[in-house]
Amino acid sequence: MRLRLYSILIILVLVSSCGEYEKLLKSTDFDLKKTKAIEYYKEGQYVKSTEIFAQILPRFRATEEAEELNWMNAESFYGMKDFYMAGSYYKSFIDQFPFGKHAEDANFMAAFCDYKIAPRSELDQENTKNAIEGFKIFMNRFPGSSRVEEAKKLVKELEEKLVEKSYLSAKLYYDMKQYKAAVIALNNSLKEYADTKYREEMMFLKLNSLYLYALNSQINKQKERYQATLDDYYSFMEEFPKSQYSKEVSGIFEKTNRYLKVGIPEGVVK
Repeated sequence: MRLRLYSILIILVLVSSCGEYEKLLKSTDFDLKKTKAIEYYKEGQYVKSTEIFAQILPRFRATEEAEELNWMNAESFYGMKDFYMAGSYYKSFIDQFPFGKHAEDANFMAAFCDYKIAPRSELDQENTKNAIEGFKIFMNRFPGSSRVEEAKKLVKELEEKLVEKSYLSAKLYYDMKQYKAAVIALNNSLKEYADTKYREEMMFLKLNSLYLYALNSQINKQKERYQATLDDYYSFMEEFPKSQYSKEVSGIFEKTNRYLKVGIPEGVVK
């Protein structure tokens, strides 16, 4: 009996609360709405706070309270883990209050929201690039911020994602046996991301692509393409003399030399 009464009491409280909130949404008392929006925000009731902020922000646009209300609105969306909307409102906040007391945090959080929605490496990386740009703007504007080191780490992580995207795109050409396109893509990736962790593998794929491109070329084009393979072999060995791909690289070298009829130079590791 007590349990039933307790359940009924909870239902009545919830119904009453919902009714009060619906009345609040329809109310024309904007000061009351502002007070309740702040209250909901502080209580972590972000769905309610964002709904009311949407109604009152235009009304308080030119007031001293505008900055704080806009900040709480952006923070509410972040609290809901709606990173698309949060990022949009942080950026809007920066445009409206570039020198406000929350400007530093807003700049960081705008970039951080792009970081949170950046997809896995094989997908389009627009948000990744936006996040990198955002963090760099943040570090440039607030070089003394305590969050600069965190921003640097996040930029490095994001750049590695771009490297992986570039690597996967280049490797796709290789896997599809489009060796000329693979060489171009791998060259571009190696130039843009010289210190990538994929460097050794990418250089090997480029060398093997050059060899296979030469092998499958018309006879009158083979000599110059085998020569390009040989040149790339020396570049590879100079950088990775003890490569994990040594056996494959030696095979490419021997077959290339056999075609060019130059023999295997003394001292070259097979």
